Amino acid sequence: MNSLNRRRFLQQMGTAAAGTVLSSCAIKGITAPAQLSKAALAVESVVDPRTLEKPNITVGYVPVNDCAPFAIAWEKGFFRKYGLNVTLSREASWANSRDGIIFGRLDASPVVSGAVTNARIGAEGARHAPLCAAMTIHRHGNAMTMNKKMWDYGIRPWREYNGNLEEFGRDFRGYFNSQPPEQRIWAVVLSSAIYEYFVRYLSAAAGVNPAEEFRVIIIPPPQMVNNVRIGAMQAYMVAEPWNTRAITGNEGVGFTFAQGKEIWQGHPDRLLGVMEDFIEKYPKTYRSLVKAMIEACQYCSNPKNRAEVAQLITSPSYTGAKPKKKDAPIDQYTRSAIVGEYNYGGFDNQKRIDQDPYTTIFFDEPDQLADIPGNHSTFLWQSQSIWLMTQATRCVQIKEFPKDAEQKAREAWKTELYREIATEMGIECPKEDYKVEPPEFFIDNKGFDPSEPVGYLNSFEIRANAAKRFYLS
Repeated sequence: MNSLNRRRFLQQMGTAAAGTVLSSCAIKGITAPAQLSKAALAVESVVDPRTLEKPNITVGYVPVNDCAPFAIAWEKGFFRKYGLNVTLSREASWANSRDGIIFGRLDASPVVSGAVTNARIGAEGARHAPLCAAMTIHRHGNAMTMNKKMWDYGIRPWREYNGNLEEFGRDFRGYFNSQPPEQRIWAVVLSSAIYEYFVRYLSAAAGVNPAEEFRVIIIPPPQMVNNVRIGAMQAYMVAEPWNTRAITGNEGVGFTFAQGKEIWQGHPDRLLGVMEDFIEKYPKTYRSLVKAMIEACQYCSNPKNRAEVAQLITSPSYTGAKPKKKDAPIDQYTRSAIVGEYNYGGFDNQKRIDQDPYTTIFFDEPDQLADIPGNHSTFLWQSQSIWLMTQATRCVQIKEFPKDAEQKAREAWKTELYREIATEMGIECPKEDYKVEPPEFFIDNKGFDPSEPVGYLNSFEIRANAAKRFYLS
């Protein structure tokens, strides 16, 4: 890096740091809700708190749309229904959410898909610990945002490429080649997790080596838009409403390139994470927590409730995503991904609205995902944990694909325990733990058979250490 570029790089990092401070100040004093509503207080418990080993628990959440089931469980009294006295804790980042569980500050909290598995396999960049989860919080509900300069260069939303990865790859590589090295930056919310894998997967599928063409950095969700605005990074992947905020209320910042569901349809986004010893010490408490969260996810999934949910989480206690314009709807940021009126944006005054009730999947699934009897969003497929391990290997966050991958998936993703809990609630579940992901579910039309993870891994032309073949360790 020459001296001029180095100065520019340091100036940008200083500006980014200032943006971080401003972002932190913007949410200073905002805390999680402390008082239950009258409606929640009126809910009668079906579980006596005195029968639970630990009825008073602290549960984290992050100010993105993912917090909807936690907000609903609190506001509608589902925690109370199952004998729990929950203190909600508003976490500043996904690393805080994960580490709060590991170090005992939180009893449970949402974690980014991949964090639980990678904590078990010892992936580089992951916090090593016996994390586990028995349910997802939601699937989909995230997207990739690119800045206006990328639009001006000629890059468009993925759906306008009509599946032509080669064409997108030319545009994508051309843009980053036109930028000085210190500006070739893409941000995600957590290292060694699904958003990083999606960014790398997309670029590699388009023939662009992510290890050579750009860098991936970690930024908390509320700081994404501001850091793009000041030029500290070019693109990012995050959960809503932080993609929509780059389009609505922040005109000129960016546009949505693709929703995560366009990279992998049906992918798990957030899991309800706990430490393994929490389940061992407090099994009744844990069952109550999972039941409350399942009911909350069912509530969020009901089309009749989605507009209410989208508005509720605009509260400063949750996303704080209130509009700046007086005449704008109160849920203009959160509504897009929850109600299913997704706006990709753009800078040519053209409407790009995706009407899809499964923009975020909380419980009920679209027909193409629900073809397996009993399948629903909160059910964890251990085979999808195996897919995450292949990507950790592909990125050389672990040296080899683990020979005990099935055991690690079983330890981390408590599918059988979920079946027991769901059955007590009268909810049918799939009988298997593994399923094949068909080619049409992925952006590159490359299906995933969990019985052949190493063969799948070696089929990728672009991967770290590509000259080397992977074997079971």
